[in-house]
Amino acid sequence: MNSDAVSALIAKTPSLKAVKAKLEAMKPGSYVVHQSWGFGQIKKFDEDTLKLHIDFKGKKGHAMDPSFCVTTMEVLHEKHLLVRKETEPKKIAELIEENAVQLVVEALQAYPGNATSAIDLEITLNQVIGEEKFKKWWAAARKAISKDPRISVPAKKTEMFVLREVPVSAQDEIVEQFGGTRSARRRIALAEELLDAADKKSPKAELTAILTGLAEAVKDSNQLTPSERLYGAAVRDDLSKLLGDATVYEPTQASLIGNIRDLTAIAEKIPVHFQRRFLELVKVTYPIEHRDLGFTLLKSSQGKFTTECINFLVENGHSDELAATLKRWQTEQNLRAPVLLWIVKNRHSKKFAKLLNDLITPRLLHAIFFAIDYEALQAASARRIPLGDILSEDTDLIADLLSTADPETARDLANTLMLNQGFEELTKKSLLARFIKIFPGIQSLVAADAESKEELLLVSRESFERKRTEYEAIVSKKIPENSKAIATAREHGDLKENSEYKMAKQDQQVLMAQKGQLEKELARARINDFKEASTDQVSVGTVVDVRDLKGGKTARYTVLGAWDSNPDKGVISYKTPLGLALLGKKPGDQVKVKIGGSEESYEITGLARYVDSV
Repeated sequence: MNSDAVSALIAKTPSLKAVKAKLEAMKPGSYVVHQSWGFGQIKKFDEDTLKLHIDFKGKKGHAMDPSFCVTTMEVLHEKHLLVRKETEPKKIAELIEENAVQLVVEALQAYPGNATSAIDLEITLNQVIGEEKFKKWWAAARKAISKDPRISVPAKKTEMFVLREVPVSAQDEIVEQFGGTRSARRRIALAEELLDAADKKSPKAELTAILTGLAEAVKDSNQLTPSERLYGAAVRDDLSKLLGDATVYEPTQASLIGNIRDLTAIAEKIPVHFQRRFLELVKVTYPIEHRDLGFTLLKSSQGKFTTECINFLVENGHSDELAATLKRWQTEQNLRAPVLLWIVKNRHSKKFAKLLNDLITPRLLHAIFFAIDYEALQAASARRIPLGDILSEDTDLIADLLSTADPETARDLANTLMLNQGFEELTKKSLLARFIKIFPGIQSLVAADAESKEELLLVSRESFERKRTEYEAIVSKKIPENSKAIATAREHGDLKENSEYKMAKQDQQVLMAQKGQLEKELARARINDFKEASTDQVSVGTVVDVRDLKGGKTARYTVLGAWDSNPDKGVISYKTPLGLALLGKKPGDQVKVKIGGSEESYEITGLARYVDSV
């Protein structure tokens, strides 16, 4: 805009005087980034309507009021990479393919002070390179950048990438930072960086000083956890090896895992890239027990460590024992979510399909439902449940698991799904449709469930308060916040092309659906203190002692309200298959419950009241 147009806008809205320079930069031909519309170019300013006309990717000639968009739109410097991608496409494409470091250097040169936050730089590079290629490109580029003396690379995304006036080698920078910190954790991290940056030409005296400081930190610091101390010792030993130092430093890695009982806790916290070395260290330290320890670690493993444990066992010749152990854990209902997730992901892989073939049964689906329900009950928030996600996303999984099921088993599993608290209602319907496709008779179960929706639910006061708190958070916080977002978005005008308005309205639909569902559940709930439970027969609020008729094992279950399941403590909802089977039974009675593809039989050996035990 020219100065006359800017003056007219300021006369109309005096508060715009503070952003006069930004308004003057909004000239035809300038490139911009808008918070909602993204990257675009100003084509003209209409003096009659006092509006800018901007070409965005999804909208050409979009009219915007400068006084409104001045706070939501950034005018880009002519050297900004997004601009240069338009004005110098061949040059930018060449830098992306052949010289990633120079691309980052030129990106920083476009910012005031030749510096910007890691977050901003990554967002810009992502847009320039493309989302599909960026992750892999940036992983390689960052390693090269960290070794370039011109660029200061931040440790955190909230810190700044800086183009230095005087180049400093990566190694010199690490040595300087190491000397400036007394934090043992930071020293371990810096020593690891130094290992990546060091070469044969590196000054030996500096590396020796780093080694000495690191060895002291690993030995003497009281800040380190056992996992951090072990990893620090590994970095220390790698640095010692690089220097050709024959010193045996204390504590040794072997001594740090000298107590078998500590291994599981240590494994939970070690860095992902150290997991394989950790298992090899266990093998060297415990040459006789390493197989059993591998199974112990697998049982409580999570994430990538589950895969590492399995590969470790297979590569050390324990494939048959692994197959037998997984089958035994399945029978004992001891398969945890991470191992279940690994099984279903690898059931068709060339390497593991034969090993896992006998596990792909209805019983495994029951174990998956149990694990999802358990995780949903333990979660403090509505976090993702990976097992639930893969069950939804892998369209062949349910069919594979039901391939050997009979109609009755499939019906029991469908009923278990309907009672599962780890799925939203829409997801349940989608999964049930896959059951019905294979076993059409299950449709009647869905119809019966729909007819019983108004059935009253007995719940504890504690579980009722949890539900009510969730409802109040939606009504008093989330919905009002959404209403404000809708009102703000309306100010952008042109609702048909307003992406912020559309997203806010979509959020509104989700929130209103959640509100409606919670209202139905709370309306059906009846708080119960379980004081009316007797010891004559099983009711809600009864502690039940049972004996497995097949194996003779005994167990104790507490039958409580619809929202009260806690498997770790033996608490089951009266709405679960086992809870429903137990209701009304007396000491000496026998009950049968279908679990997966098998039928479990129990004898009730004793009853007590829950209120008498709390």
